Amino acid sequence: MGRLTGKVAVITGGNSGVGAATAKLFAAEGASVVITARRAAALEEIADEIRQAGGEVLALSTDISKPEDPERLMEAAMEKYGKIDILVNNAGILEAGLKPIDRFTDEDLDRIIDTNQKGTMRCIRAAAKRMQSGASIVNVASVAGEKGCGGAVYVSSKAAVIGVTKHTALRFQNDNIRCNAVCPGNILTPMTTGSAATAELDQDMIGAMATHSNLRTQSCTAEDVGNILPVLVAKTGLISASDFSFVANILLFLASDESRAITGQVLVSDFGAML
Repeated sequence: MGRLTGKVAVITGGNSGVGAATAKLFAAEGASVVITARRAAALEEIADEIRQAGGEVLALSTDISKPEDPERLMEAAMEKYGKIDILVNNAGILEAGLKPIDRFTDEDLDRIIDTNQKGTMRCIRAAAKRMQSGASIVNVASVAGEKGCGGAVYVSSKAAVIGVTKHTALRFQNDNIRCNAVCPGNILTPMTTGSAATAELDQDMIGAMATHSNLRTQSCTAEDVGNILPVLVAKTGLISASDFSFVANILLFLASDESRAITGQVLVSDFGAML
């Protein structure tokens, strides 16, 4: 019997990286997973992998930056499975170049806040009203939101996710609906290694970050983030794009009943790079 047997989990950004690794892990642990992202073809590839492994999955193409899509997503999950036990808010985007506060663009501000902050909040709102006692919400934030190490807009969006995590935990404490956040360090995913993320990196920001963190610390993979808790005492180093189990295992722990006493907490998983 898996750790999530009988549970229904909605996972945003489920077509690659941490989201895909988490969806596979949750399905392997017995959950029925609802995965969503904008790229339908990539989403279906992950869904097919889950089905071939014997898992139960519903794939829905949505864009959480659109005000109506989070509500549509949760309603579809309810129609298919009749309940929502777990929400993993993983969908997120970056600005190009690590632009600092004096160089960000209004285009970046609108685009990133619409997805990372507004999209996350709308997903929580849509899911929470359909959840029952014992449900769990897990938000994938970033060490950038804790330490300021990144582009100004991305940092502010992830700081907002940390804040709304604590608010949500407080709001639903009496309903026994938990909310926690995971703050991975640098994770090697298509989003963080693509041309948009690495083009024209702001050298002032790189220099500032280098004085406060170990930029030579190995990066994590999405699987690393997913598996965080079980391996915290046993593994160190960076997470790679082919192994997102670290983060996925952390998400599994926070989604499961094993963490039923934990809410309103923010777990940083960056291998000590920002100590």
